[in-house]
Amino acid sequence: MVGLATPCATNAATPRFPAGPTVRGMDVSGHQGTVDWATAWHRGARFSYVKATEGTGFRSPTFRAQYEGAARVGMLRGAYHFGRPDISGAAEQARYFVAHGGDWSPDGRTLPGVLDIEYNPYGPDDCYGLTPAAMSGWIAEFSDTYRALTGRFPVIYTTRNWWNTCTGGNPDFAANNPLWVARYGPRVGALPAGWRTHAIWQHDNRGPLPGDQNLFNGDMAALERFAMGPTAP
Repeated sequence: MVGLATPCATNAATPRFPAGPTVRGMDVSGHQGTVDWATAWHRGARFSYVKATEGTGFRSPTFRAQYEGAARVGMLRGAYHFGRPDISGAAEQARYFVAHGGDWSPDGRTLPGVLDIEYNPYGPDDCYGLTPAAMSGWIAEFSDTYRALTGRFPVIYTTRNWWNTCTGGNPDFAANNPLWVARYGPRVGALPAGWRTHAIWQHDNRGPLPGDQNLFNGDMAALERFAMGPTAP
């Protein structure tokens, strides 16, 4: 995803996937353009997240084609929003996300929306100029607004280092928000403060699937339950 390559460089070692069941998936954005969804399915992808929005002024021009393409081959799919705490309020961004592809429905095929909150790719301050308390408040407002609009808490995509630095290691979100953790390496490793387990692990930005490589922490039945909600795996 945007801004992640610098702090989490790809590890060339083969990932030691968790011993328990997992489901392979991917995430894509405008960087991938037209995706060969049939080939991705053939290679084992069963879910995909697609970038929908950023801030309150950007809508991915490839979102609709990618989102519908994933659905056509049978994947569970969801949308993600790249958070910009530096340009507008969290509630405004959550409403923009829901209005432009980030909504959720209990149809068994739609994954809950994601707040992608991570390193600032547009400036030197990774925390967008916010204190840990202000950042925690911004994320909480986005989460609460998304839940009010959809009935689900959003998934939070982040890294351990960013989270523990920019929220001051706030543990309060783990109770409600499923974690999508990014760590490019052979193991998931330690998680951000508060979470004892993850829902999704983004383990590389290259591999057999288009876009970033992911594993859902559970079997296919668990992934389908996750889509139905509201309980995190």
